[in-house]
Amino acid sequence: MRLAIFFLALSGVFFLQAQNRPPIDSSLRMDFERYDPPSRLVVPENPVPRASFPFVDVHSHHWRMAEQDLNQLIREMDSLNMAIVVNLSGRGGQALKGIMDNIKKYGYENRILCFTNIEIRSIDEADWLENTLKQLEYDHSIGARGLKIYKSQGMEHKDKSGARIRINDPRLDPIWAKCGELGMPVLIHAADPKAFWEPMDETNERWLELKLHPGRKRTDDNPAPWETIIAESHDIFRKHPRTNFINAHMGWFPNDLEKLGKLLDEMPNMYVEIGAVISELGRQPRMANRFFKKYQDRVLFGKDAYQTNEYPTYFRVLESDDEYFPYYKRYHAFWRMYGLDLPDEILKKLYYKNALKLLPGLDKKLFPK
Repeated sequence: MRLAIFFLALSGVFFLQAQNRPPIDSSLRMDFERYDPPSRLVVPENPVPRASFPFVDVHSHHWRMAEQDLNQLIREMDSLNMAIVVNLSGRGGQALKGIMDNIKKYGYENRILCFTNIEIRSIDEADWLENTLKQLEYDHSIGARGLKIYKSQGMEHKDKSGARIRINDPRLDPIWAKCGELGMPVLIHAADPKAFWEPMDETNERWLELKLHPGRKRTDDNPAPWETIIAESHDIFRKHPRTNFINAHMGWFPNDLEKLGKLLDEMPNMYVEIGAVISELGRQPRMANRFFKKYQDRVLFGKDAYQTNEYPTYFRVLESDDEYFPYYKRYHAFWRMYGLDLPDEILKKLYYKNALKLLPGLDKKLFPK
């Protein structure tokens, strides 16, 4: 009884103290999204506005290239030292023909490459396979250098029964085989960062991105577990060793380079590109350097979204030894990054040598020997 009275009296003291405490100044309240103080760290800064060597961007999207002013595009590329851009949004058929005609009109066949795309939502149609193979052959004949598979084609597209079309659906096997026969690499985007499937709470590094873009949140039944979708892409890599595949965004293993290395060891026809994952490499400079040293023949430069003001961050991570500098999208990476200071021979492979080996018909005169 005495103990209960004691705790009751103690609670009263705390209550009175709380009542007498001045209210918190509203100016001191701040949302997490807004808190982004500039670093007070004073270290050398060496921005890299232009790549040290001419480079091939194997992952870019240009949606209006059939009517685009390509002189302007080339001027922008030259300012970055981008020798060749690969437009993955070729669409195929007559849409691709319009793009290729515009490229020829401007005379930039050696500076602008296109991959084609295919439609898989009509996979149930009796003539789908025949027509798709014919389209691939036609697209190749007019200049398509590869095939791009969008993430929607393995996550969102459904057949007539309403079932998700798995990217390793056996009905697609002749497509991958045909690409190998034609010498067309397949750049495939499977799934998204694994954090999109995880609970949206204080332990999720992508919390801010999911808050700002709620449509990116995924679950095991929307559309399927992350591991399932990733495994489906690996399945086709294994089943088609004569076809080269470029696993977009480092296969969504840029945060686990040891695992990615094991996958590269297992599947010699799988390459990776660094589009949209440079912030992951920049926060692990020692591990990333070990990875690039071992797998320097298997990694390509890619950017994804074509925003010229964002390329210098890639160059700075890859080329400088700067410390503790920010990424340009805080909702992608609220952490700071470090330069990898890659040696020239690795940079050359990343920027252009690996692309010359993988993509048919590139103009070697655009690059140093």
